[in-house]
Amino acid sequence: MKYTDAYLQDMERSFASIPGREVLFGKSVFVTGATGLIGSAIVELLTAMNRKYDAGIRLTLAGRSKEGIAKRFEGLLSGEDYSFVPFDALKPGVLSGKADYIIYGAGISNPVLYSTEPVETLLGNILGLRAALELARENEGCRMLFISSSEVYGNRTDSAPGQVPLPFKEEDYGFVDILNPRACYPSGKRAAETMCAAYGAEYGVDTVMVRPGHIYGPTITDADMRASAMFSRDAAAGRNIVMKSAGTQLRSYCYALDCASAILAVLLKGERGKAYNISNPDSICTIRDIAEAFAVAGGAEVVFENPSDQEKKGYNLMTNSSLDSERLTGLGWKACFTLEEGTRRTVEELRAN
Repeated sequence: MKYTDAYLQDMERSFASIPGREVLFGKSVFVTGATGLIGSAIVELLTAMNRKYDAGIRLTLAGRSKEGIAKRFEGLLSGEDYSFVPFDALKPGVLSGKADYIIYGAGISNPVLYSTEPVETLLGNILGLRAALELARENEGCRMLFISSSEVYGNRTDSAPGQVPLPFKEEDYGFVDILNPRACYPSGKRAAETMCAAYGAEYGVDTVMVRPGHIYGPTITDADMRASAMFSRDAAAGRNIVMKSAGTQLRSYCYALDCASAILAVLLKGERGKAYNISNPDSICTIRDIAEAFAVAGGAEVVFENPSDQEKKGYNLMTNSSLDSERLTGLGWKACFTLEEGTRRTVEELRAN
C-alpha cells in the first residue's frame, strides 16, 4: 500500500481516539491475520504510535508469508520494525515468543470461500486460535483479544413483522441454521468465543472478544469479495456499483481505522471475559445506502444484476446485523469517520494506490 500524507494523518487521528493508549508503550504485541482488512489497520495504528511518540511497541506479525507481510507494509515498516513468525491457522503448530498482548485475527473471511471451503472456514477459527490461546497461557499476565463477528448473532426471533429491527446487544442471540454449510462462518466464530471463555475458566487466560459489523476501507485485499469491498473497488475505478440484491438488509458499517482503534480500546480497557460490538452508531444503514455512498464518492451509479447460484450460497444469513455500541462507547471510544467521509477516503486512497 502506498502511504499518502492524507492516510498517515488519518492514522494519527485514529490512534488519538484510543483511550488509555499509553499503556501499550513498551509492550510486546503479537498479531495474527496482520495483512487482512482489520489486522493491517491495527498494525498501522501501532506503527503510527511508535513513529509519533517513540512508543517502543514491539510488534510480532504472524502469517503464512514473510514476503507477503513485507510487501503489504512496504513504505511503512522495515524488517527491523517487527519480528515475523510463520503461522497458518489451519496448520498452526506451536507458537512461541514473548507477548504482553495477542490479537487473533487469522482465518477465512471471504464469502466466496464460505461456500467452496466451509470445512476450512470452520477449522480456521478453532485450530489456530487454540495455538494462540496456548501462547497466552505460557505468557503470564498476557491478554488475548479474539476478533469474532456480528454473524454470531444469527437472525432475531423477537421482531414482529413490519417492525424496525432492533440492534443486537452483546447478550442477544438469534437463530443460525447449523445444517446450512454457510453457517460454517458464524458457527466457527461462536465456537471460538466459547473456547476463549473455556481457557479463561480452566486455565485463567485473560481474554476479551470483539464482534465487528461490516468493515470497509482502503486496507481491503484484492481477494476480498465482500459487497462493500467490491463497491469500493468499482467506485475507485469509476465503474458503476453493481448490486446483486435489493440491498434492504440493515448493517452496522465501520471504517477500518475506526475498527482498529475500537479493537485497541477493548484490548486495553475491556472487561475480562466480555464481548464488545464494534459499530459506528452514525453508520448504521442498508447495503443500498452504502452502495449509494460509494457511488457518490466515485462519481458512479448504482446498477442491479441477478446473482449467480454460487454467489447466493455465500450471502450473509442475517437480514439485520445492526449492532448496539453502548458497551464499546462506554470505554471512552468514539468513531472518527462518518459514512460519507469513510467512503470518500476509501475511494481516494484506492485511487492513490
